[in-house]
Amino acid sequence: MATAGSAQLTAEGSVSSASTGTLENVEPRHSALVRVTHWITALCFLALLVSGVEILISHPRFYWGETGTVLTTPLFQLPIPSSRKLVPTGYGYVLPDQNGWSRALHFEAAWIAVLTGLLYVIFGLLTRHFRKNLIPAREHLSWRALFTSFTKPLRLERPSAAEAFSYNGLQRLTYLFVIFVLFPLVIWSGLALSLGFASAFPWSISLLGGRQSVRTIHFFVSVALVLFLFVHVAMVCLAGFWRRTETMITGRIRTPKEHG
Repeated sequence: MATAGSAQLTAEGSVSSASTGTLENVEPRHSALVRVTHWITALCFLALLVSGVEILISHPRFYWGETGTVLTTPLFQLPIPSSRKLVPTGYGYVLPDQNGWSRALHFEAAWIAVLTGLLYVIFGLLTRHFRKNLIPAREHLSWRALFTSFTKPLRLERPSAAEAFSYNGLQRLTYLFVIFVLFPLVIWSGLALSLGFASAFPWSISLLGGRQSVRTIHFFVSVALVLFLFVHVAMVCLAGFWRRTETMITGRIRTPKEHG
């Protein structure tokens, strides 16, 4: 009986040791304001993308300078049919014209995104969020570190446990570029396309080369943001989609912990 009891205790101890290896640490990762602004921005971006495509197909031709019409040779045009019969695209049919609701949704989603972005930037400056989490340190900017950050996802290597709590150098530079270059430029060009804003601030158009130049810039910056979105989602999937999504919802991250 004693032998059996000892064997049972040993077995239970082994099971307990094995199970403790699967225990997880739960630690804070993202603040509430970062999480809220992240999801609001994500919803606004989706609305802007859908409505922007609807606006785009009404005239899928792009020009440079102040003016551009169907009688003007375009800088380039997208190989898609238009939703307006008078726009020459080389197709024998037109797509349904949804330009009314799409413009209204685009305008509303844009202003929500702008206000959310301003709140995030103010929060980041007051709490030193950018300095602590986004501005890269010297060791992040070495060619070796940047090259490793670039090639690791290409080899489909999952981020390490340490990387779950911090961004690498390439990620930091990318986020800073998106937050402080692409977002301001897409907002500026978007506002410049508004007749009311352009009338009040004509320099917003002239500095970008004209009204048609503004529209072309707005398109290219939007494409860059869409590419960023695809890469961002791909990186989240590589790191563990559900775990990272849970982290951005709850603000806490679960990592395995080992017991001796």
